[in-house]
Amino acid sequence: MIRKEDRMTLAKRSITEAIGTFWLIFAGCGSAVLACGYPQYGIGFVGVSLAFGLTVLCLAYAIGHVSGCHLNPAVTIGLATGGRFAWKDVPAYIGAQVVGAILGAGMLLKIAHSHAGFDLHGGGFAANGYGAHSPGGYSMHSGFAAEMMLTWLFVMIILGATDTRAPKGFAPIAIGLGLALTNLVGIPVTNAAINPARATGPAFYVHGWALQQLWLFWAAPILGAVLGALTYNYVAKEPGITASVPSTMKS
Repeated sequence: MIRKEDRMTLAKRSITEAIGTFWLIFAGCGSAVLACGYPQYGIGFVGVSLAFGLTVLCLAYAIGHVSGCHLNPAVTIGLATGGRFAWKDVPAYIGAQVVGAILGAGMLLKIAHSHAGFDLHGGGFAANGYGAHSPGGYSMHSGFAAEMMLTWLFVMIILGATDTRAPKGFAPIAIGLGLALTNLVGIPVTNAAINPARATGPAFYVHGWALQQLWLFWAAPILGAVLGALTYNYVAKEPGITASVPSTMKS
């Protein structure tokens, strides 16, 4: 347990969340825009999935002991629902995550603009979408179901990996691989948000259809996160045994 006197201030934790989310968007979406958007680089959606997962894995080790390395409004709400995070700190974390995502996407756009073949609107800028804007042409209903179910799974992985009864020191690995897995499934459907901040960063610059469809990438992941937390607490909690840690992925 982290002693009260050892905890970082909310301001420092929020700044850390903004920095972490910046890097998640810059590295994850950057792999799609800079190293997947042009055929000659050829990393494909498998490479993009690994980029997101590896970024979270590294950041969980780097900043998990500071802010918990949520980097995702749905995860923050899921952890609060599961009793792992204080509800009073949720608005600050979500605000920081969204700011970090927008700044990360902005830096990515600054770099991508210098390429002669870059097309912000025609290429999509790694924005999340459904229907005509789904990589595989999936409908709104399919997109909602995918985002909800994949976030459900992801939050259960986080809660299980950071459970006090889980093997120590491996949580970032499980969480990073879990995000890569969910991206492998979700990229063909919606470009895989599983994170409202991740969806908001690119949509902020694409405008138009990306902002019009953004509601789904807030509603579905948050619903999935709440369901994941409720499910995990129901199946995993034992009488007299705490299955939680503070607001951190330090296991």
